[in-house]
Amino acid sequence: MTSELETAANPEKLKRIVIEPVTRVEGHGKVTLLLDEDNRVQQARFHIVEFRGFEKFIQGRPYTEVPVLVQRLCGICPVSHNLAASKAMDVIVGAAPPPAADKLRRLMHMGQMLQSHALHFFHLSSPDLLFGFDAEVGKRNIAGLAMQFPDIARQGVGLRKFGQEVIRMTSGKRVHGTGVIPGGMSKNLSREDRDWLLAEIDQVVRWSQQAVNLIKRLYGEHKDFYNNFGYYRSSFMSLVREDGAMDLYHGNLRAIDDKGQTIFDHVDYSHYGDYIHEEVKSWSYMKFPFIRSQGREEGWYRVGPLARVNNCDFIPTPLAEAERKIFKEYDGGRATHATLSFHWARMIEMLHSAEAIRELLHDDDLLSDDLVNIGERQLRGVGVIEAPRGTLIHHYRINEDEQIVRANLIVATTHNNQAMNEAIRQVSLQYLDGQQLTEGLLNYIEVAIRAFDPCLSCATHALGKMPLEVELVDAEGARVKRIIKDSDGGYRA
Repeated sequence: MTSELETAANPEKLKRIVIEPVTRVEGHGKVTLLLDEDNRVQQARFHIVEFRGFEKFIQGRPYTEVPVLVQRLCGICPVSHNLAASKAMDVIVGAAPPPAADKLRRLMHMGQMLQSHALHFFHLSSPDLLFGFDAEVGKRNIAGLAMQFPDIARQGVGLRKFGQEVIRMTSGKRVHGTGVIPGGMSKNLSREDRDWLLAEIDQVVRWSQQAVNLIKRLYGEHKDFYNNFGYYRSSFMSLVREDGAMDLYHGNLRAIDDKGQTIFDHVDYSHYGDYIHEEVKSWSYMKFPFIRSQGREEGWYRVGPLARVNNCDFIPTPLAEAERKIFKEYDGGRATHATLSFHWARMIEMLHSAEAIRELLHDDDLLSDDLVNIGERQLRGVGVIEAPRGTLIHHYRINEDEQIVRANLIVATTHNNQAMNEAIRQVSLQYLDGQQLTEGLLNYIEVAIRAFDPCLSCATHALGKMPLEVELVDAEGARVKRIIKDSDGGYRA
């Protein structure tokens, strides 16, 4: 960080604000802001400060172990890493999974989407949305939500629990399961488990509809604020099905620019490197991908629910498709670029996941024992999936001894890296006065990051309890004010 400050223009005249760690997200990161003498934001940066190294330490391991190993990247989205790696291994074993295995994987993935979206919206973000960004910090959390909005809290818990049960029944465990293997699945769905899920799924769909209605109501009640909070325009990238439909498990890459014009479409994701380049910067362990044809300055983009709802031509389940149309028509389309519209798009996807689960549960292929295919061995495999947070790329090479010799992972939060930096900058320009630091101000910046549902643990890890300390320093280097957030959530000067 020192070298970056030394190369900034007139660094002696800049004020530096540090927020560490960012709270109510998965993993650990920090934000630094540089302000000039007029308290205008000159620089806003989101730092990933710890190194994981999964791409390195899986080298030398047998390729068959990789799907189980890489899901240890995260305890929130392990299914996504497990499936992306397994899709890459399908290529290496030279065989697409049988139809039954493909449907079981899709069922598992929809369970993952459901539980992850429910966790983020109800547990991490709804306290901000329901109580207000400036609300008392002691109330703005899941405990406060349960006290004041018990029905909403119960729905959040119920939705996540159901999604986790789908994962357990298809993978063997709620977290870090072993059901997916190269070329297929190791187990089917039992009749008893299917009957249990069928008995619950209609309620899950209703709760998901209510969640969409909740975020629509909040958006309508605070229309101008939601539209303008951290607003900026960007390109978007996601997978789409051959017919242009949303497909969270498989498809080809599509990217559009900030005006909705196509950058590339129906690109075979195994050639992702021809379209995306990863830049490295000295002040973060997270890379900065950009679209090659647009260049490093203009080529950054967003992925995730907002990108997927914007990019797809339609959603192949009726209730979610109806909600997508409302979303796209809202306020003349402007909401599709607003930072907070991530939450709306996320709930539409949760509804789609619930509907897709219901459809799959009526397919008897889920009970089949025809679960594995094996073909001719290949030395390279790429697997791409739409994780809850966005497009997830796993790329592996093996040697003749079937050991991993190279791995490259681009997680959704990495794709969104520059976009999160831009959101921080916009919110800082809107709300930071440079004189008084309050908990509410800090939360505005964190709300902008939280909208992306970043999974920092996919690139970072830290042990122990980390306090939040923010300092405001004047142009002469003297401390103007300091706020410390204790590990129990309290604040003191």
